Amino acid sequence: MTFVPVERQRAVPRRSSLLAVLMFGLCAGSCAGPGDFGRPRPDYWSQVVAPQKGFWSATLRGEAASHFRMTDDEEQLRDRAWRFVMPGHERSVFQGRVSDLAHYRILPVEAQSSAVSDYFVALTSGSYSSQVSRYSRLAEDVNADRLLIGPFRANAMRVVSADRVRMRTAEGSPYVAPEQIDPAHARVVENEGLILWVCERIGFRIKSYHYALANLVVEMPSREAIRAERAIMALEAEAAPLCKMQLIGTFAPIVAKG
Repeated sequence: MTFVPVERQRAVPRRSSLLAVLMFGLCAGSCAGPGDFGRPRPDYWSQVVAPQKGFWSATLRGEAASHFRMTDDEEQLRDRAWRFVMPGHERSVFQGRVSDLAHYRILPVEAQSSAVSDYFVALTSGSYSSQVSRYSRLAEDVNADRLLIGPFRANAMRVVSADRVRMRTAEGSPYVAPEQIDPAHARVVENEGLILWVCERIGFRIKSYHYALANLVVEMPSREAIRAERAIMALEAEAAPLCKMQLIGTFAPIVAKG
């Protein structure tokens, strides 16, 4: 089952709408340099336009969307999530823009590519001095993911802990106005769904790395494959605790009827 960051979207936008949104996103966000966690540097698009457009796009799709301001931990959780929901290789430019817009919630996550071959295609599309360079890049990408999972998990645990307090207070305090309860619940759903989405995309990355390694070995065998394989195994071990984290349980994915 594929998890998404909010209640299951009803449908992927029509191709014409998707292309229009992508063109707008490319024009708006293509010039920003790198910022924290590898994301583009904050600008008017990322700070004002994209969040508002994402809120209304998510609402129109029937997803949980809260107008509450985010806590520092919630902001950081979204910043750290960006690395994992993006494609594993920077040469996947089109997929990168789709994932970026999905991260803002302008597009539904189903718009993302689910082809495990994407990373291998990007990895082997450039010029390298030898096959060792490709194996080295694979191992470096895998290890970079592994090192970032721990900080994301710690961040997620803080958010979940705060959300438990949030919901106890919202549901139990006579001082909380009724109109505050729905956006509070929506924010908890957003947070929990984001964590599940990251777990799903980490699993997708691991499959993509396995695919890339297997096809590299078939195309150009090398002793360097051992190092890459060990890196993938270490990534799998690091990802397991994150994806077994005890959540509140507010997020309930809806299985699309087909």
